[in-house]
Amino acid sequence: MRIAILEDDIDQAKLMQVWLEEAGYSCQHFINAKNFLKNIVLESYDLLVIDWLLPDMNGDEVVVWVRENKDWHIPVLFVTIRDTEEDIVHALESGADDFMIKPVKPRELLARINALIRRAIHLEHDAPMDVPPFSLDPLSRSVTRDGQLIEMTHKEFDLAMFLFRNMGRILSRGHILESVWGRSPKVNTRTVDTHISRLRNKMGLNKEHGWKLNAIYQHGYRLERLEEEEIKQDKGIFH
Repeated sequence: MRIAILEDDIDQAKLMQVWLEEAGYSCQHFINAKNFLKNIVLESYDLLVIDWLLPDMNGDEVVVWVRENKDWHIPVLFVTIRDTEEDIVHALESGADDFMIKPVKPRELLARINALIRRAIHLEHDAPMDVPPFSLDPLSRSVTRDGQLIEMTHKEFDLAMFLFRNMGRILSRGHILESVWGRSPKVNTRTVDTHISRLRNKMGLNKEHGWKLNAIYQHGYRLERLEEEEIKQDKGIFH
């Protein structure tokens, strides 16, 4: 899981980063809103931790921007010294999902982040997925289309599960590489493009089967289910 931290207090940010990385999360730290927003336009994350008082922009303004511009409701944890009821209400109404008052305590931080991520996922990792015409079963590590087994490697299966669990989201190549291969996004990401191409062909992720897996310029990839009207138009079916 990838987390982006926006915090201008470097010592505080380093502490949070250590706690989260020890818990198995991958963290990226930013000290100002400008670089943070520039990065999340190109990269994708599973959760954002945002401080309120920043040198160039207030945290609540950052959250409003995220809600207006991101393609899915990414969980946001607000962390700040402001602790009045009015502050908490304002943060939540701006779009934050949870609110934590400084000084940050490691166990509370992890508990809140774990809860937010569980709420966002909605799925158990070993639960099968039925997304017609496909069925994906993590226990048997198998994928079928219309009941027919599709042969694939372990990494292709892991990639398929990651894409379907995040369907509708734009996922950066670095995010995919880190989540599926467990490798730093700084490593060459061509392996992602190669596996995406193979998976698209093997599974038939195209309009014929009601899906599309597209490259998003300068961002990454997005798996989408097509609406019925789109499928009909592509097949030349009109009423």
